[in-house]
Amino acid sequence: MGDWNVGLETLSEVALHKLADMLNNSNCGWRKLAKAVTDQPQFCYSEKELTSCSLQVLSAKGSPGRYLLTLLTHSRCSLTFLLKCLRKIEHHEAVNFLTTCVMVPIEITGHPQSVQVPEGGCVMLSCRAVGPLGLTYQWFKRVEEVPGGNTPELILNSIGPAQEGHYICRVNVGEKWTFSKWAHVRLLHSRADSGVIFPSSASGLWITKQPRSQTLSEGDILHLECSAQANPPPRFQWYHNKQLLVKATGCFLKVPCVTTADRGLYSCRVYNQYHEIWSDNVQVEIGPGSCTDASWKTVEEATDKVALLIGNMNYLHHRQLKAPMADVYELTNLLRQLDFKVVSLLDLNWHEMHRAVSEFLLLLGRGVYGLLYYAGHGYENYGNSFMVPIDAPASYTSEHCLWVQDVLQRMQERQTGLNVFLLDMCRKRNLNDNIIQQPGPLKVTANIVFGYATCVDAEAFEVYKDDLSNGIFMSFLKKRLMEQEKVTVVLDRVAEDMGRCELTRGRQALELRSNLSERRALTDPIQAPDCPVMASTRNLQWAIAHVLPESRVLHFDCGVKVQLGFAAEFSNIMIIYTRILKKPKGICCSAQLSDITEGPETDLKHTNQESLRDAGSLLLSMDDWLPQEQPRLYTRLSALQRLKRDLSFTVCLHYQYSSLDEEVQERQTVTVGKPLVSKLNLHERLLLHTPSSPSASAEFHMHSMPESFAEEMMAELPSLESSMTESTESYDNTQGVFSSSSGAKRNEPEENISPEFLMLKEPIVSKSLSHADADKPFKFSNFHSF
Repeated sequence: MGDWNVGLETLSEVALHKLADMLNNSNCGWRKLAKAVTDQPQFCYSEKELTSCSLQVLSAKGSPGRYLLTLLTHSRCSLTFLLKCLRKIEHHEAVNFLTTCVMVPIEITGHPQSVQVPEGGCVMLSCRAVGPLGLTYQWFKRVEEVPGGNTPELILNSIGPAQEGHYICRVNVGEKWTFSKWAHVRLLHSRADSGVIFPSSASGLWITKQPRSQTLSEGDILHLECSAQANPPPRFQWYHNKQLLVKATGCFLKVPCVTTADRGLYSCRVYNQYHEIWSDNVQVEIGPGSCTDASWKTVEEATDKVALLIGNMNYLHHRQLKAPMADVYELTNLLRQLDFKVVSLLDLNWHEMHRAVSEFLLLLGRGVYGLLYYAGHGYENYGNSFMVPIDAPASYTSEHCLWVQDVLQRMQERQTGLNVFLLDMCRKRNLNDNIIQQPGPLKVTANIVFGYATCVDAEAFEVYKDDLSNGIFMSFLKKRLMEQEKVTVVLDRVAEDMGRCELTRGRQALELRSNLSERRALTDPIQAPDCPVMASTRNLQWAIAHVLPESRVLHFDCGVKVQLGFAAEFSNIMIIYTRILKKPKGICCSAQLSDITEGPETDLKHTNQESLRDAGSLLLSMDDWLPQEQPRLYTRLSALQRLKRDLSFTVCLHYQYSSLDEEVQERQTVTVGKPLVSKLNLHERLLLHTPSSPSASAEFHMHSMPESFAEEMMAELPSLESSMTESTESYDNTQGVFSSSSGAKRNEPEENISPEFLMLKEPIVSKSLSHADADKPFKFSNFHSF
């Protein structure tokens, strides 16, 4: 945990309990901390919440300090801010605990090295680490602890077959730990067993891989390697033009973004307690080039990063699609890792798409990076692109769609730092639409990037297998999106990847349009805002659309306890989870949901299912996070944007006593407010004058936020919790075939699948969802154990 800007949620339960114990005192405790954190408005807690802290002492296991830390965690408090407040109230014990035991990482500076040893010889494996005070070491041979191996050096005498194998060292302090790399101790029975000459002395030293001369250009990365074997393990020190490089003490030397100052002779000194040897001198030539790659990221930084992702699949009058669900889900996970505030929505009608874009524009501001991704049916006429809502009629025109260039113009009015459009749709002509749209004058901002999944007058495709699909564009994009390169460079590489794929060549090719003059990347860091109030407002506006209900426990008269949990699959799709938490002996029972509020789409066949897949969720995976021995049921609610009032449902408990044949029922009604995007009331009809309508004016009047809604947002601030999901589940699409991702049954242009696609013996291979693509597993948001 080397990054002090991470949140309190990264602390272990043990660390939180220790910290809470330190705060449970009357002199310098949680009350002083609660007052100190009010320096930032999001941590100003009400009297009711502070009273709840005090009342924790009435419970046997209650802890006011722990309760306050929970409030701070939910309010996204960082370790840095907590440490600042603890210093302010002069809580020296807690400050010392955080700085020495929690916030200082364990870093291994010297890993044990693999060695080959003659039978009867001796070996010393060494592991060096830095970190908090009190580091301890424990050596393992495979999974077995090595007796007496609790020091940084492990000495093995009289090596025989029993000592041969793989060794590893665990370095830990308190609840924190890390492992070294594996070291293989190999028994050398004879010289013929090895491709190298093994010295008769167990303390021999020899270089197995020499560094090589290189010719580079300015801005390239220099990699040099010097490998060696020795006993005791070798140590390394690199030199440049015979001058010691202070921090270059590993077998690898890496110099990012070289300049002409890095040219010259390089060598490495390899040594241990007994011997010393030098590597070859290698020449590194640096040719002319532009060495700006390492510095351009600091020239322009984003004030914030916001993304709106829309995937339309279930069309009312047009061919159904499959890929947008998986594509939006994967892109959400990737962008969240890049610190984007992501709003991900599936299956929007015309009005909902316009409202979603208007809310998206409220999140933008000066210097903000704005990204709009759309996957679904679409078309392009006279250079204007149109996204097709799910309720578009059979013969739709521009008045039934969302005009991309109009969205761009409105984004420019927000003085954004970067405007990125990723359009995963077809670009065939729509012969039903004869209107030539005339967009208003665009500002010369030189910060616009369009990434089209396919070329003009061409189709975009998806590969499908069973229930899940991937779009061709996203299959290649997700492999490159995390690269720290200018966004146009990333898209260029995606285009090259698609061009090298034999089965996509000549059928679908990415088109890039850009006037981006600065080196801006999606990986750019977010700089501290000049106006903290605007940043806080933006954070609140985004967070209000991602609030999940709190997990809760229902108590029934028969003694059964039922737990409800909630998770977000998308910004407008929520999973409700039920399980029997406790039941008296002699009772067999189950709890199911019914009478769900009208508005969200709920398929009765997919409610109260024993698996997420049966409930219609093909992407989430929660089994690893829930107790296996207790039954649980899942219900999936989609189209939450159509929820017009507080979401309520009935939990019906069916139970039967073992001594009776008759089944008994108990029911409880649960109301959980407006979760996720339903808080934005996208269903409300506003008077929109859209430029995509033939009779509309060229100016789009963006609605302003109602005062009542702003007040409601401020009232919600202390309890806001962002809960976007962060995992994927692997699936196989190796038998998939092409289907077009745009067009209508009767609307021109008709986009049919070319017969040559169906005749392919080898389907297009696109990278399906895999665990390798996600760094973090899915966690139940607002899920608490009881």
